[in-house]
Amino acid sequence: MDVLTVTALCKRFGSVVAVDGVSFTVGAGEVVGLLGPNGAGKTTTLHMVLGLTRPDSGTVEMFGHDMARDRSRALARANFAASYLHLPAVLRVGEILDVYAHLYGLRRPAARVAEMVEMLDLGPLRRQQFSRLSSGQQTRVLLAKALLNDPGLLVLDEPTANLDPDAADRIRGLLVEQAVTSGRAMLITSHNMREVERMCDRVHFVSGGRIVATGSAVELAGAYGVDDLEAVFLRVARGGAPSSTT
Repeated sequence: MDVLTVTALCKRFGSVVAVDGVSFTVGAGEVVGLLGPNGAGKTTTLHMVLGLTRPDSGTVEMFGHDMARDRSRALARANFAASYLHLPAVLRVGEILDVYAHLYGLRRPAARVAEMVEMLDLGPLRRQQFSRLSSGQQTRVLLAKALLNDPGLLVLDEPTANLDPDAADRIRGLLVEQAVTSGRAMLITSHNMREVERMCDRVHFVSGGRIVATGSAVELAGAYGVDDLEAVFLRVARGGAPSSTT
């Protein structure tokens, strides 16, 4: 079952076409990557998926709800995390999670917060102000906030940004496990190609606002005649075309 269906999304900012006819789906338990160089249209696409930016044309359906007509019902079962998001700086980590647990209307907010604190090893940080955390610690808090409502769709922009290699590896393992065990769908962007190779079932490469290649990491490497996804990224960023059809 498709959790997310994006059809022919287009967005223009003045004379600049940021997104030009992007279409894709994300199924239950599937991790899908949206990749490409800076300025390719990835973040604009994510913001349209989340209803933060209105498309000029095209549609987004989430859990069968059209985002243009029923945004609140669709987003009730989704969440988003990105390293550039800001949480209340003066609040302590535990207070932030408590606030969001109540905003999300969780039935057992205290128990769910405790579960997230344990899952993301936030116990030592619970009494610290968010503004006093390192960037890596803030990334973990943002992810905990995004998982609080047990979303059926998790949208992640650079999910392991600012994390050290050990913490990043643990987070990747946790997210993959969540997809497998809970059927959670995920849409991610990342510039870490090894991360994408490990996490994603399917990848869409975006260039100039359009999807130019789609497939698994292995399929894409084969289509471009290269060894890995990083080499595919370089080919796409430099305007190269696949040597065979994916």
